[in-house]
Parts: sequence; structure tokens; C-alpha cells
Amino acid sequence: MAQHNADRVADWNDQSGERWVAHQARLDAMLAVFGQAAIEAAAPATSERVLDVGCGAGASSLALAALVGRRGQVLGVDISEPLIDRARALAPQDTPALFRVADASSAELPEGAFDILFSRFGVMFFDDPTGAFAHMRRALQPGGRVAFVCWRSVAENDWMRLPTGAIKGIVPATAPPDPEAPGPFSFGDRGRVARILTAAGSTNIAISPFDASVPFGEGETRDAAIDDAVQMAAEAGPLSRVLADQPDDIRARASAAIRAAFAECPGGRAVMINGAAWIVTARNPAS
Repeated sequence: MAQHNADRVADWNDQSGERWVAHQARLDAMLAVFGQAAIEAAAPATSERVLDVGCGAGASSLALAALVGRRGQVLGVDISEPLIDRARALAPQDTPALFRVADASSAELPEGAFDILFSRFGVMFFDDPTGAFAHMRRALQPGGRVAFVCWRSVAENDWMRLPTGAIKGIVPATAPPDPEAPGPFSFGDRGRVARILTAAGSTNIAISPFDASVPFGEGETRDAAIDDAVQMAAEAGPLSRVLADQPDDIRARASAAIRAAFAECPGGRAVMINGAAWIVTARNPAS
């Protein structure tokens, strides 16, 4: 487990972090509707203090900062130095958002300092999620709120379902991952999420489905939008690791198959895909 965490940190400070920065604007546009739903569930008020876990390039932190105002504070933490550098570069000078390179599951956090523990797709990667949430919960004041958004299953999310389905029979099959192993879909099981939060000491747990159609590829023409979607799938998501070591002919066949799959999606200058997530809320016990 410790080795997996070290590998994850190394990756997000190398290729994964650099790929996300390269595609940051498009990825944040795709995820914005999910982040907004989680922010509405968190209901931040003026002067409140928010811990934003796995803040990436800071879009969610800056949106939260606009709501808590100058008397509030948002601390965005992420394990990726390239992403935190990008967040700092994008942050307005007068924002109450601060950014820190840290692993929220183990970093030293001030006890009882925050009103809200928030995350937009940043909590599914912990080696020990129960321990991570127990640790982060201690940074909440009594009665503090938890609100985050996480992906549901692969089968419900076109950004993964379509390209992985397209390359079956082209790219050599690998053993299916443990569905509870750290990764984007490790919180797909609603019951598991509830068990993790309960074991970590949270109360008033509510888990609701949230679905949205989002732009995965964009361009001046339909063909350009489809090309953009293929590039996003091949470079910015988990599929990039699957294709990385394949020979050129396999990559070319896989890209053609992925393109055909995205060509079936609706949209004109955008490839619209279905995304499926959980909006999760909970409370730190009042005493």
C-alpha cells in the first residue's frame, strides 16, 4: 500500500500532472457542472473556512473562495506540484484561496479549523480511505460539513466506457482491477462510500446520484471535436496508461476505434457524453 501511494505521488508530479495541466481548461469545463452540484450541496456561507481536497488546478477552490469572501478562507491541497503551480498561477491576487502541495490523508492539518471538508473528484485515490477520512474529519470543527462528488461506475460514465469498449480486441486484455483499489471509480459502490464515512466517524450521511451531459471534445468543426475527444481519451485519462506501451500499429487501430465510438455521440462542435456521479454529504459530530 505504501508503495502504491509513493507511485501515485510520483506519477502526479510527473506525467499525470503534466497531462492534466496541458488539458486543464477542457477538463475543468467538463467537470464544472459536477463541481457546482457539490458546492451547492456544501452550501458555503460568507466567512466560512473550507478545506478543498485534491483541488487540482484550483477551479473548485476559486469557486468556493468567491462564496466565502475575503473574510473566509479556502485551503486547496493536492499531491501534484504541477497542478498546485497552475492553481497559483490562475488565482486572482485578492482571492482568499491558498494552495498547498500535500496529501490530505496524512498531512498535518489544524484541528477544528474548517467549517467544510470539500472535494471535486479528489477522494477516490486514498490507500486507506477510512483512515484518510478520519484524519481529515479532525480538521473540521464540531458539526462541520462534508461535501464531495465522486464518480459512479465505469459502465455509467462514457468518458471511460466508450474508449475502453472500443479497444477491446485491439489492445491486449489485462486483468480487471480490484473495484475497491484506489482509482477514479473506487467509490462507485454507494454502500461502500457509506461504510467508509461511518467507520471514519461521520454522521448524517446522504448519497445522491447526479447525472449530466458534458462536452468531452470541442472544435470548430464536428471532425475537429471528435479528434479532440480522441486526444483527450488517449492523453488525459486512465486510457493513456493502457496505450502508452503499445506499438504504433496498435495505437493507430485503437485511435480509429475510439474515434468511431465518439462519432456516435451527439453534438456539433462538441462531443457530448454522459457522466454519472454521487453527491455525498455528511457531518462531523457536534460533540
